[in-house]
Amino acid sequence: MPEIPELGYAATFPTTLRRAAELWGDRDFIVMPDRRLTFAQAEESSREIAKRMLRAGVGKGTRVGLFDTFSTEWVCVWLAGLRIGALVMPFSSICRPAELARLVRLGDVSVLWARASFLGKNVEDFLQEAFAKLSEAQSPEIFMTQVPYLRSIWITGDPQRPWAIRASVSGNGPGDDVLLSAESEVTPADLAQVTYTSGSSALPKGVIHTHGSIVRTTALVAKARASDPGNQSILCGFPFFWIGGTLVLTEALHSGAKVCVIEKFEAGPALDMIEREKIGVVRAWPSLIQSLKAHPSFSHRDLSSIPSLHSSEAAPNPISGIPVHRGMSETVGNWQGADRKIIHPETGATIEDMGEGELVVRGYGVTQGYYKQERESTFDPDGWLHTADRCFMQGDKVYFVGRYHEMIKARGANVSPREVELLLESFDEIEHALVFSLLDSNSEEEVCAAVTLKHGRLMTVAEIRKRASGLLSSFKVPSRITILSDASEIPWLASGKPDKRALAARLSL
Repeated sequence: MPEIPELGYAATFPTTLRRAAELWGDRDFIVMPDRRLTFAQAEESSREIAKRMLRAGVGKGTRVGLFDTFSTEWVCVWLAGLRIGALVMPFSSICRPAELARLVRLGDVSVLWARASFLGKNVEDFLQEAFAKLSEAQSPEIFMTQVPYLRSIWITGDPQRPWAIRASVSGNGPGDDVLLSAESEVTPADLAQVTYTSGSSALPKGVIHTHGSIVRTTALVAKARASDPGNQSILCGFPFFWIGGTLVLTEALHSGAKVCVIEKFEAGPALDMIEREKIGVVRAWPSLIQSLKAHPSFSHRDLSSIPSLHSSEAAPNPISGIPVHRGMSETVGNWQGADRKIIHPETGATIEDMGEGELVVRGYGVTQGYYKQERESTFDPDGWLHTADRCFMQGDKVYFVGRYHEMIKARGANVSPREVELLLESFDEIEHALVFSLLDSNSEEEVCAAVTLKHGRLMTVAEIRKRASGLLSSFKVPSRITILSDASEIPWLASGKPDKRALAARLSL
């Protein structure tokens, strides 16, 4: 088991945030095209929000949901909840109403915070679509059988509905002494955050981390990157609501780095940000980095602050086309604090370097488990988490080959094929839907589907995609859809299950 490091300060968010404000108070923490937030301002704003939360009864273990995209408000509410020991649950900003409602119920959310509008979305209208009875609520006190634990919805901006509580930084709350007392009760062992990804059985999977696991692993990441001056100015393309955002934000709290973001990642505005802020490193999925290099203006930009962006040399891998495994939600998006080994998936025997098998992990940086799942269903008797990732190792590096289960990793997020299949098969025109992954030109997985239509029914690929886009997050909508002539085109295994591997191989030709 990896040894728990001594940081020199408590491995909790309240301590880490106060330390950052003391060391780098006047430095920019979050930079957006139209606003900036220093470390001191983040501490001050989150302090006032935390006191409002305490006044409203939010405290140790209260489930607080966050619904927003990149914003300074998101960061301050996230920090406010964490510093008083609430269990924070960030939700994807590209959720559809039904998806958000399912997450709020699954997460037993008591307080849901959202911004009044983002990405062209009127959030109050969106929430009334998500929660069927919300439009009937005539006061901020909420009781709905659909989400039985939800008691209040806080809206930052100018809410218009009687059920919405105006969430502002200023407001009546207890004194700083009460907040400090509450913060002193937060320990490294306390649960801090649940990060939701698509579950293998079509239910969302909530990855639970403690203060200790997030703070300690990101402190070691910051220490490892300290020698690179480019890491003092970061363009973050990872959504704040997924583990990559957690990694970048908390790393910055340890190092004093500036985190630059735009509300929606687009190559042109991202390049503008790099030039203006003299950014030294981009933290994003390879496809987003490639979009920067492919932009028509790339060659005319002053990108001298980030020489790595000009490099066309990929890191050498033992086997061409097999990418390095960068971490997962279960390990806070990095490998600090996680023992790793490759085992035979059936016998459990350890497999040596370059041998392919299942990746298993354990250690202080590994998740506490999955929300509403018993620990025994997650870990084996020796404490190893079985990832179902088919990998090999060379030295201490892990390389990702594929999955033993069907989960698809699309744009950095887990997608359950069964979730997408159930959605497609709910369409009156579709008889069968098979969802699987194929590799794109960047060797990244993309969601693909093959469907058969019911006898006498007609539906085009464009119609399928349009209807699915209204019901699923965009990263779950199949980018490639094939309409088969009938069920006879589906290859079947002796077990009676469809042979998705054979179908994928045929359609990839």
